[in-house]
Amino acid sequence: MIGSDFYLDDPRPADGAAVIVGAGPAGIRAAQTLLAHGVRPVVIDEAPKAGGQIYRRQPDGFARTPKDLYGFEAGRASALHQAFDSLRPDIDYRPDTLVWNAQGHTLNLLHTASRTADTVRWRDVIVATGATDRVLPIPGWTLPGVYTLGGAQVALKYQGCAIGDAVVFAGTGPLLYLVAYQYAKAGGKVCAVLDTAPSVQRYKAAPAMLAQPAVTAKGVYYVSWLMFHNVPVHHGVQLLRAEGGAGNERVQALVWKDAQGAEQRTACSAVGLGYALRPETQLPDLLGCEFAFAPLHRCHVPQTDADRRSSVPGVYLAGDGAGIMGADAAEMSGELAALALLQDRGIHIDVSRASHLRQRLLKTERFRQALEVAFPFPEDWAARASDDLVVCRCENITAGEIRSTAAANANGDINRIKALCRVGMGRCQGRMCGVAATEILADALQVPVESIGRIRGQAPIKPLPLDMTVAAAAREAAHG
Repeated sequence: MIGSDFYLDDPRPADGAAVIVGAGPAGIRAAQTLLAHGVRPVVIDEAPKAGGQIYRRQPDGFARTPKDLYGFEAGRASALHQAFDSLRPDIDYRPDTLVWNAQGHTLNLLHTASRTADTVRWRDVIVATGATDRVLPIPGWTLPGVYTLGGAQVALKYQGCAIGDAVVFAGTGPLLYLVAYQYAKAGGKVCAVLDTAPSVQRYKAAPAMLAQPAVTAKGVYYVSWLMFHNVPVHHGVQLLRAEGGAGNERVQALVWKDAQGAEQRTACSAVGLGYALRPETQLPDLLGCEFAFAPLHRCHVPQTDADRRSSVPGVYLAGDGAGIMGADAAEMSGELAALALLQDRGIHIDVSRASHLRQRLLKTERFRQALEVAFPFPEDWAARASDDLVVCRCENITAGEIRSTAAANANGDINRIKALCRVGMGRCQGRMCGVAATEILADALQVPVESIGRIRGQAPIKPLPLDMTVAAAAREAAHG
């Protein structure tokens, strides 16, 4: 059986472990806090090295300095890496390991390097799985050379290479400027930065953003640096399409409209596309956590109390997986979740420290609201999406197919539409297409997006190798 229908019949095991899923800023601070109070956690992470996406470490043999990799965040990244390295002898650390399912108080694991299956029983679990790119497709987005912003950043940080020799970065959000700056700073050619948010939004958000002047100053610096180094930066644009060569072998240009409505064409060999980030929520879903629509994030997120307890006893949620707040907030929420876990186990904690973390997180949330004003979601995107636009690239489902399915099922939510037309049923399980499909469905039915629901998490969370599945089945048969 798959899923989380076992809680009433599967009480929290007294001998289960304290498990942390994810070794980014939230997971590392959670592990550090638990260990400092005498609790030895199991830390499970998909990546080969701890750090998460924002502080992703380069492979062995690569020689870029922390300053080159992380810029202004080099000191924080190094401190976090050193903190985790000091923990490693005293924790049960499992890198290169995917949590692909949750059944009651058992997590199903895949060790990706060896393709072997495993399980771990948990008494408490802190889910710190982070975020994924928020993508709104454009015609041509399936061409070779079109990447998400996060994918472009992984290539640069982890593989030491650019996604192309002439790159356009497009979409909106702070990540847009950060990745463009990182590419240009590393010596890559950035042809343009195309922001769909009008420049006037920055002025509207400025008073609230000044509540965190250091963070705001970094963003201003990135934009100023790009412009000073002759990288064209355009605001209030409309992205029209990515164009390929005669055989569509690779993207060759991005076509867009400027703020005055004039059509422009920027030649390039690659595109980095994204509209900020969305929480990665499949594991909390399988664990049975309650969700609610969050206007700030324009999506459904798992619910937590102020200390990061979820609706399921023993399940705590930290970092961007419970709402996009950034790396600094992830560290704070990881520590706070660990303190809540300890307190629930009856272990003495510093309650003043927990109160301090809550207050800082509230301040960060107010800043996050200002960012949403500065970089608004393009709510007219769905109305402008043509019927032939491929929304779900795994199943090749178009916007027109979603609309026609909705027309015949006016009361259907996103899961009903998914069952009928297969949008979100492919390898990515809606990570790439879920936001766009939801927006198109809401527009087609002329209802608020919050009423459409969310694509429910399904196991396996990510595709599994067939030989692992066969091997696991053979072992089960051998043991009766």
